[in-house]
Parts: sequence; C-alpha cells; structure tokens
Amino acid sequence: MKIGVVTFPGSLDDVDAQRAVRIGGNEAVALWHGDADLKGVDAVILPGGFSYGDYLRCGAISRFAPAMGKVVEAARAGMPVLGICNGFQILCESHLLPGALIRNDHRKFVCRDQLLRIENNRTAWTSAYDQGQEIRVVLKNGEGGFVADTETLARIEGEGQVVARYLEVNPNGSLNDIAGVTNERGNVVGLMPHPEHAVEELTGSGLDGLGFFTSLVEGAFA
Repeated sequence: MKIGVVTFPGSLDDVDAQRAVRIGGNEAVALWHGDADLKGVDAVILPGGFSYGDYLRCGAISRFAPAMGKVVEAARAGMPVLGICNGFQILCESHLLPGALIRNDHRKFVCRDQLLRIENNRTAWTSAYDQGQEIRVVLKNGEGGFVADTETLARIEGEGQVVARYLEVNPNGSLNDIAGVTNERGNVVGLMPHPEHAVEELTGSGLDGLGFFTSLVEGAFA
C-alpha cells in the first residue's frame, strides 16, 4: 500500500515515519504541507514534531495547510489516517477526532519508554494487535494531556473509541489515562506515543510499535 507522510514546517519525525512505513511492508510517499495533492496514496500519516513552531496552539495552524484540506476530505470518505503526537493534535484541531491535547499537568516535557494497553484493535491502524495487548513504545511530549468535556468523554469511552491507554504511570495528566483515540468509523486514529520509534531491535524500545504500520496490509489481505 502507498502511505503518505505529510511534512510540515517544524516536523521532526517525518523521516522516521517513512522508514517505519517501509519496514511495515508498505511504500512511503513524501507529502508536502503546501501541496493540495495526496498523490494517490491509500493512507496518510501526520508525523510528530512542532509544526509551525506550535504557535497559537499545537496543530492550530497546520489544520489550515493545503494538504490538510485534502486529508480531511479523504478521511471523511474513509481513507485511513494516523496522527502521531503533533499529528494527533492536528487531527483534533481539524475536528477529525474528539477532544484536545493540552500542556502536561506537571508542566515539563516528558521522554520515556511508555507501557500502553491496546483497548481497540478494530481500527485500520491497530488490527495487528490483540485486544488488551500491552506494548511499550517511546513517549515524548510537552503538550500531551488528553482532555474532553464530560459528555464527550463518556461517549468515546462508551462507544469504544479509546485506542490505547497508559499503564504504570499517567505521564501527562490525560483524562482516563487515554493515550490515543479513534473516530466512530475507525479509520482515523490519533496516538500521543511514537510507534515509529519502536520498529527495529537495533534502536528504540523494541518492535512493539510495528503493528501500527503492518495493520493496513494485514487488513487488506484478511
């Protein structure tokens, strides 16, 4: 499958995401934020980093990039879209995902290998995992606290839209220990930790993140 990775000014992990896509058995396609063209890709990843310097709010400017207009349109038509860290923030700002991400409750940047539990393996990006599977991947953020109003929080919990949850410790004050969520359709996923840094034994925290990049292929041939 052809998976596009969008690069914004200030993107940090776009090349890492492209490498993870290739390791996962897919073709990585570089997409530029200023181009309203998705180049015929089958799915899109919005990578981590500090797009547009995180001015105003994280992801607030990126949502207006020409490429994002096409991403929003494609996502609403069913295209799989994964937002990692800053990409998760962009998806929330674009109203493709519920809730918002705010500054960590301890007001410090956190970088650690984080234990997670996969709560929903029925999405386009998590089908390679078992329900309830525990994985450990890299977490690095300063504004990763997931918040939502009471009604929205109850809805995403009740409808199974929580994709992953923090275990052992809540690193940023996210409500209900939420590390990632999906839309109702299951094609759009936002995740604060970085699975692209856990796809090789040589570097990172092991191979636990690889499932996010093999799920599309496995789903296509299931």
